[in-house]
Amino acid sequence: GFIGQELVPKLISEGHELTIVSRRKGIDSRENIYIQLDPSSPSSWENKDLLLSLRNSEGIINLVGEPIAEKRWSNRHCDEIKNSRINTTRYLITAINQLKLPPEFLLNASAIGFYGTSQDNQFDESNQAGDDFLAEVCYEWEKAASQKPKSTRLVTLRIGIVLEKEGGALRKMLPIFRAGLGGPIGTGMQWMSWIHRTDLCEIIAQAIVKKAWSGTFNAVAPNPVSMREFSQALGQALNRPTLFQVPGTILKVLLGDGAKVVLEGQKVISNRLKTVGFKFLYPEISVAMKKLSRKSFNEFLS
Repeated sequence: GFIGQELVPKLISEGHELTIVSRRKGIDSRENIYIQLDPSSPSSWENKDLLLSLRNSEGIINLVGEPIAEKRWSNRHCDEIKNSRINTTRYLITAINQLKLPPEFLLNASAIGFYGTSQDNQFDESNQAGDDFLAEVCYEWEKAASQKPKSTRLVTLRIGIVLEKEGGALRKMLPIFRAGLGGPIGTGMQWMSWIHRTDLCEIIAQAIVKKAWSGTFNAVAPNPVSMREFSQALGQALNRPTLFQVPGTILKVLLGDGAKVVLEGQKVISNRLKTVGFKFLYPEISVAMKKLSRKSFNEFLS
C-alpha cells in the first residue's frame, strides 16, 4: 500500500528479509516473498505459505486497512473499513497464538481517529477513545491486537494524515493547487495532525528493532496545523494562490458521513515519541511541503 511503497525498500536496505501479504498483485524478488490474498477473509488463513511465513517470522508489521476518505460512506463501505482492520487483526492474533514460538514483536497500525474529532481539545497518548464511528473502529482494532501472546512486544501506532506525493491527501490536492484553484476545505479552522511518510517509515524501522519501544505512540509530526495553514503552506511551496475555499457541503455530497474526516479534525501530539528521543526530518509543515511539492512540481514540468 501507500506506506509500504517506501517502507519495503527501506527495510530491505537495512538488512531485513520480508514476506509481504497484500490484496494487490505483486512481483516476487530475491529480497522478499509476496503472497497475494485477502487477510480479512477467514479462508485466507488456511494458506500454507502464509502460515509458514508466520512460523518463520521474528516480527509482524500490520498496516492493513481499507482507505477511509476515498469513497462515500455507504453501509457496505463502512463494513469494509471495519472488517479490513478488525477481522484481519483478529485472524492474525488467532494464528500467532497457535504458534509454539510466537513472534518477538507485533507493530500494529491504528489512527488518530481513535480520539474522535474536536476543534478545541488537544490529544496525546493518555486520552481515551472518542465515541464516533472511526473511534469505535480504532478501539476495536487495538483491542484485537492486544490479545497477542504475552511474550510478543506490541507497538501500536496511531497514525495521522500521511503526506507524500504518490498517495494520501496530497495526491488529490496537488493538481488543484498547481492550477491555482486550491484553498482550505470547509471552515479552514479544523486541525490537521500530519506526518511525512519518510518520518513514519523511520518510526516503524526504529520500533521494530528497539525493544524499549512498547505500547502506544501517536505517529504525528510535533506541529499540527489548521486546514488553512496547511493549504497556505502547499500554495506557497508551489508558488500558487490559495484563494478558493471549498464548501464543506460539496464534500458531504461526495463522501457522506466520511466527509467528517476532512471537515472535523483533531489536534494530536506525541508525548511518547519525545520520551524515546525520536528526531523528525520534517517537523514543520512548510519544510515537508517544500520537499514534496518541489519533487512533484519538477516532475510536472518535465
